[in-house]
Amino acid sequence: MTRGLVRSALVCALWWSSIPAATAAAAEDISIVVRAQGSGFEVDARATLDVPVELVWRTLTDYGRLAQFIPGLESSRVVGREGATAFVEQKGRAGYWFLYWPIDVTLASTERPPNAIDVHLVSGNLRRLDGGYRLSVVDGRVVLAWSGILEPEFRLPRFVEERVIASNVTAQFKGMVDEIERRHGLR
Repeated sequence: MTRGLVRSALVCALWWSSIPAATAAAAEDISIVVRAQGSGFEVDARATLDVPVELVWRTLTDYGRLAQFIPGLESSRVVGREGATAFVEQKGRAGYWFLYWPIDVTLASTERPPNAIDVHLVSGNLRRLDGGYRLSVVDGRVVLAWSGILEPEFRLPRFVEERVIASNVTAQFKGMVDEIERRHGLR
């Protein structure tokens, strides 16, 4: 990258850094918060949905189709299973404005039906990914929550890394919620 291009990227990032890292989607019942923690980022995402909990579970565990509705994900496939754990290979890219980084990971996704999926990085080009989904029913509505720690392999100024993570996590969680609602509308 040329020095001018790097400078332009940093100027854009500085401008965007005025946007809070705690990001909420337009819907009142979706919230996504990304906070710096050590060399990684803590992610908390939550959505409240008027759909059956079984539909949410089926969508979360539809590993082979995730790339069809999760932004930035180009492929997702189960490469093995051991008991309740699915090993899922995922490829794609994370980006911010015109800057992109490849993502190539294998995740261990341990299913604890009907309300928990623990996700851990097995291998790939992230330094760390530990977290999980939790499902609960409150007042007849499903609360879908993701909580975890993500540490990218790439290194940028901290405020730029935070924007990259916040932007990508927001798009991906919203993609999951949109697909759950789309599937519910097909019923």
